[in-house]
Amino acid sequence: MDLTRLICHRIPERSFFIGNSQFPVCARCTGFYISLIIYFTYTYFYYVNYNLELIIFALILLLPVAIDGTTQLFELRLSNNKLRFSTGLLGGLGLGIILKAMKFFIFMNFFY
Repeated sequence: MDLTRLICHRIPERSFFIGNSQFPVCARCTGFYISLIIYFTYTYFYYVNYNLELIIFALILLLPVAIDGTTQLFELRLSNNKLRFSTGLLGGLGLGIILKAMKFFIFMNFFY
């Protein structure tokens, strides 16, 4: 079993290539993983105050990837790898904020 199938569908026409080698994840997942790594690295060194406004901002960041993925799924339009990558970057940042906020609020409720 190809373990990379657990983290991404890896459809060749939706993936980046370097030479003849396909990326291990699609363009959208590449964007997600890059922005998650950058955001988690940033929050390791800097404190982020998780509040309602930041959570709403994170949900707004997830809208483009949801719209792009949904319209592509229902074949309303064709997407391209640049758009998939861009929406993946935005979605990854939104997802990172939400994941860190969940961890923050669970941690705070545990001690108070």
